Parts: sequence; C-alpha cells; structure tokens
Amino acid sequence: MSALASTASQVIELAQEFTPAEAKANAGASSAGFAYGLAAIGPGIGIGYLVGQAVQAMARQPEAAGQVQTTMFLGIAFTEALALIGFVVFILLKFA
Repeated sequence: MSALASTASQVIELAQEFTPAEAKANAGASSAGFAYGLAAIGPGIGIGYLVGQAVQAMARQPEAAGQVQTTMFLGIAFTEALALIGFVVFILLKFA
C-alpha cells in the first residue's frame, strides 16, 4: 500500500510542476489520443464484419465471388475513410 501512496504523491508533485498552459496542452493531447482511439474502433469492427459477411457470401455462391469481392473492397474503402476522418480531427485538435 505504501508503494501506491508514494506513486500517487509523485504524480501530484509532477502535476504541480506544470504551468497552466502545459497542463492544458497535456490534457488536450491525451483527450485527442483517446478520441482517435474511439474513432478507430468503429471502422475496425465494421471492416471485420464486412469481410466476414463477404467470405460467407462467397462460400455460399462461388459464382458471384467477383461481384461480392468488388463490393467488399468498396465497402472497406468507405469504412476506412471514417478512420482517416478521425485521424484528421485528431490532428486538428492537437495543433489547433
């Protein structure tokens, strides 16, 4: 328990050393990173679901595999655009 208390006191001492501008920049950076992490979760789940369903469709109807594959790649591109938009917002929040 003493290790936890000493770690907490060290964190408090470090936090007191920041100027208000540094504390604001630090909070903004960690908030922007958290926001980008959340923005990347949705497209990751979406792409996984999309590819899984496309593989299942190709297994059920192999003759339509070409059309399903083309549609899958278009869906992946649109879904990945969401992650890129999240990254752009992260950059704008970080440097604005």
